[in-house]
Amino acid sequence: MKNPARTRVRAAHPLPIRIMHWINVYAVSCMLFSGWEIYNASPDLPFTFPQWATLGGWLGGALAWHLSAMWLLVFNGAAYLLYGIYTGHFRRDLAVPSPRAILRDMGAALRFRLGHRIGHYNAVQRLFYVGVICILVVEVLTGLSIWKPVQLDALVSLFGGFPLARNIHLAMMLLIVGFIVVHLVLVAIVPKTLVSMFKTVPVDRQEAAND
Repeated sequence: MKNPARTRVRAAHPLPIRIMHWINVYAVSCMLFSGWEIYNASPDLPFTFPQWATLGGWLGGALAWHLSAMWLLVFNGAAYLLYGIYTGHFRRDLAVPSPRAILRDMGAALRFRLGHRIGHYNAVQRLFYVGVICILVVEVLTGLSIWKPVQLDALVSLFGGFPLARNIHLAMMLLIVGFIVVHLVLVAIVPKTLVSMFKTVPVDRQEAAND
């Protein structure tokens, strides 16, 4: 006879989510470091990135890394989209929170009173994750527009022209870096979340009672 309590337990992060997460880590890391090498070839701002923080060795090499990682990110993102829709991951875990829930959880976070339950995304997390997905989409689209500005002139026009598309691409990169920094700080504060991304950890049982 099955134990009803055990049959309700699900993984905090199912294996497909963990695999796609680490593929994204690799792809985004390659795109950031190679993107900094590309930026250094023609910097818009009064600074360049140190050579040790770049990937590719030179402009041509960096472009090869950047484009390869971009397609990996695109295909992995498409797989994540299909998985999220098919399994109900988006509806269950990443539903856009209400402004009231965001304000409530943001206030608790600022007072260092926002708890964390494995396998459960609070309103602030949902906002950040949905936000970074949108940022990645814009990053890829602006990247395509400045990669093939002639063939994709409609996309370039959508972003207000080549210079503006390049600046938006740079701004999205900075937002992604900001997200990564916040993400790593939160992982350092709650290290058990990192464990759940490497092995199967059951979702917090309180989830069923509080959702």
